[in-house]
Order: sequence, then structure tokens, then C-alpha cells
Amino acid sequence: MADEPEFEPVADDATAAQPSTPGAKLRAAREAQGLSVQDIATRTRIAQRQLEAIERDDYGALPGIPYAVGFARAYARAIDLDEVAIAADVRNAVHNSDMGATRYEAFEPADPARVPSRTLAWTAAVIGIIVIAGFTIWRTQLLTPPTGEEIAEQQAEMPAAAPKAGVQAPIAAPVTGPVVFTANDDVWMRIVDEAGERLKDGLLKKGESFTLPAGARNPTILTGRPQALDVTVGGKAIPPLGAADRTIADVPVSAEALLARAAAPAGAPAPAGQPARAPTTPAGGQGSVPTPASPPPPTAAPQPSAGN
Repeated sequence: MADEPEFEPVADDATAAQPSTPGAKLRAAREAQGLSVQDIATRTRIAQRQLEAIERDDYGALPGIPYAVGFARAYARAIDLDEVAIAADVRNAVHNSDMGATRYEAFEPADPARVPSRTLAWTAAVIGIIVIAGFTIWRTQLLTPPTGEEIAEQQAEMPAAAPKAGVQAPIAAPVTGPVVFTANDDVWMRIVDEAGERLKDGLLKKGESFTLPAGARNPTILTGRPQALDVTVGGKAIPPLGAADRTIADVPVSAEALLARAAAPAGAPAPAGQPARAPTTPAGGQGSVPTPASPPPPTAAPQPSAGN
């Protein structure tokens, strides 16, 4: 019987040549497209040395496991490979190695091509710091009581209004209720009576109210933001106690003084806490009482004629 030829199994060369690791797959696909590592670095914005480490499957040369997976995904996307499959292969390769046993991180970085540049990140951080610092300074100045120098300067800029000749001071309306200060914004204020006792000293937050004690004697107010206070007497609104963001000091806030302020005609200076005195200067004078004119000298009596 003729000997039958013996056939030995021959390994499939194509299967043997098929790359098995994710780095080898990426390198093979890149070379098949005629691309260099520098070309991939330009497309992905990943350093060339890190791409070479991925091709060598040297994940220990990368910053961490998430970077290895993220860089491999970006590499695969740049050469039209299945990035999900490549990422899974990299995870398996890393976790089955010593690197996976000693290093674990629970996040993956975003696509490096979509991460903002370092210059943009630093610029945004500096802008944020400036905004926070500016708000802090503004808030500190807003809630800080005015200094003595600011009060003196404010008072120097507000000359006392002299009463005009022939004009009587307005008569205050009768007191009909309590004096209430309501903050329409955070505002610092100090109210003292004529003995110097502080009836209110501190911050009045937005929406809070302070009622002036009924027995307060000639109380006055000091604040740097009079526009932040809504003042009422028995429910009747009183005009602002001063210009916006200008410090006011020693402004009378008794019910009588506030009602006199409300009764003052538009454009007239606000009356003080004490009733104005009637002017003593004559209508035609200049501040001094004129002396009466001297009487005319007596005329000489007629002399009798010589014939009489």
C-alpha cells in the first residue's frame, strides 16, 4: 500500500502577523496609512514621547492609568480605529500588569484636543481672583462705618443755610406716630440722643427695621448711605436724609424734625431739629441794626427889628 503523504498543520501567517496588543494595533494602523508619530501628535495634541510609549504598551511611562486610556482613545480616533475597543484593550492590559495593581484612579481625562490651553486657564483664574477681590473690597467699604475725617469733610461741604430775611421757618406738623427706619439695603447707622447715649449702633440688614424709642431726646443719625434707609413717622414717608453715598452726621431724626423736613417746600433747605428762630435783621438791613438819623439842628429864632 502506497504511503500516503503526511500533512503537517501550518500556522496561518496572516493570523500570526496580526498585532495582539493595543499599542501594536495602533502602530500598525498608523504605518498602514503612511503617517508618522509626529502626524498623530499634531492631530491629537499629545506629546510624541507619550504616543511612542502607547505604541510600546509602556503605560508606566504615562502620568497614570486614566491618561493611558484617554491618550489611546484619542490616538484611535485620529486614525479611524474603534476607540471603544482600543480603550477596553488598554484597560485590560493595564489592570493585568503591575501598574494596575499599584495605581488606581477613578477618573479619565477629557480628550486632550478639547482641553483649554494653559494660558486660557490661567487667564480665567486671574480674572476670577480680581472679581472676588473687588467684590470683597466693595463689600468691606459698604459695611464699614465712616471715619472721623470723612465726617468732617462731609460737614465742611455742607454749609449751614442762613434764614432769609422776612421768611418764617415752616411749622412742623403734629406728631402722629413712631419714627421707623427700614433698610432697603444693608446699611450701617448710628443714632444717639443729646446725652450721647447710643440708641442704635451697627448694621441694619436689608428688610430690617428699627423704631426710635418714644422718649429719645433730640436724637441724631450718622450713616454713610442715607439712600438705603426708608424713614417714616406714623406711616408717613419722609424724604431721604441726604444725598446717595454721602456721609451725613448729626442730622436730627426726632418726629418733629422729620415732619418739618417733610413739610419743607421743594428746593428749600431741610430744617434742623430745633425750630428756626425768627430773623432779627430788618428787611432792608445788611445784618446790623441801623442807627436812627440825628435830629436836625434847631433853627435860630428871628431877631426883632430895630424899628420895633
